[in-house]
Amino acid sequence: MSASRATIALTPGQRYAERYRNWAASMYRVSTFIRNFAIALAIGSLVATIWVNLSPESYYDVMEARLFTLSAPNWIMPDHARITLISVTSQLLMALFFFLLGKELWEATMLERGALHGTRGGLPFLASIGAAVGAVAVWILVSALIETAMEARLGIGWQVPIGGDTIIAYVIGRQVFGRGHPALPLLLLICIGLDLMGLLALALQVPETPTRLLWLLLPVLASIGVWFFAARHAQGRTERERQEALHLWPYMLAGAISWIGVAAAGLPGALGLLPVIPAIPHARRAFGMFAEAEELLHDPLNRLAHLTIRPLMLILFLFGLTRGGIDLGAFAPTTIVTLAALWFGKPLGLLAGVLIATRVLRMPLPTGVDAPDLMRIGLLTGIGFTVPLVALQTALPGGAMAEAARLGLALSLVMIPVVLVLFRTR
Repeated sequence: MSASRATIALTPGQRYAERYRNWAASMYRVSTFIRNFAIALAIGSLVATIWVNLSPESYYDVMEARLFTLSAPNWIMPDHARITLISVTSQLLMALFFFLLGKELWEATMLERGALHGTRGGLPFLASIGAAVGAVAVWILVSALIETAMEARLGIGWQVPIGGDTIIAYVIGRQVFGRGHPALPLLLLICIGLDLMGLLALALQVPETPTRLLWLLLPVLASIGVWFFAARHAQGRTERERQEALHLWPYMLAGAISWIGVAAAGLPGALGLLPVIPAIPHARRAFGMFAEAEELLHDPLNRLAHLTIRPLMLILFLFGLTRGGIDLGAFAPTTIVTLAALWFGKPLGLLAGVLIATRVLRMPLPTGVDAPDLMRIGLLTGIGFTVPLVALQTALPGGAMAEAARLGLALSLVMIPVVLVLFRTR
């Protein structure tokens, strides 16, 4: 019997139940904007690569041109700070992207049915830790064996390979595993965890003036203040209190204050919005990573995330344009170090973390995920582009060494056809 005849043969109750099952499944489906993010990033990087190889002088003149002069006392901003298209994109605009990643990771950890809620978070957490440790260990080992650059010190740049690329890894992972495979949420959790760890690793560097760390009181005060004056009324006794807690402007103001504090402390501005996430009213349960169901939710945290979707298309294009220009002639020992850390350190470290979780701590694998799936996840985490590009500016000295590492990050994308051809499943 054909599918159409089978559908006609169903009773009204059965047809209703089938429509409900399809609707319920779509609620947990990952939203399509992830694919659009990947396209925007790829277009920006392609334009930048063509430009930097055809006319490097004009490319760097445009990217490094001072946009405007910002006069501020030295205790607020160092004298050598330059407001360029690169700094505005990486330090200010990309904070919205990491706000979106942080929001998803926080919901997965704290909300009911979150993928990391309770004991379910143990295995992804250990896998992420293992991948980060493996990448750092291989980076330090290989860089010690080969001379990377005259200005290099032992272990310099170890923060670069920790982060990865959540967007590209998910888009390729969907082709590798197939839609709805249980390995996809695990892949997203590990990639988001690695991305945020990569940024937090940059925060471990002590700024030139340690007293700047006092600026970190601003994010703390902003989070406490917005919770006390607005967020705590979300479950208020009166309708007026609940409606006032739904206004977005207090949380936007708190985010702006938090970003100023993080940036003035000398830490990556891309981290600036993360401290206020726990203080924003949120949904009571999680529907999955980047689930389509979140588009129907009206709590302030989801509404703020929805407002970032369209601007992030342009922001990721600008990030690819400003950071993704690959000098094809920049091959150097640092390129080898970068590839070794991403292609060998991360997958091996991830598998080691999973072994500790499953064999030592007796944590079960997610239902439907087996050892070959973990190997595919490990290889996909070896694709490093977005967050490592952010780390280059702070972790490595500029010039040839940074460009060689940038080329290594671009070459890590070679893993995409390898995984698609060799490890694709039905």
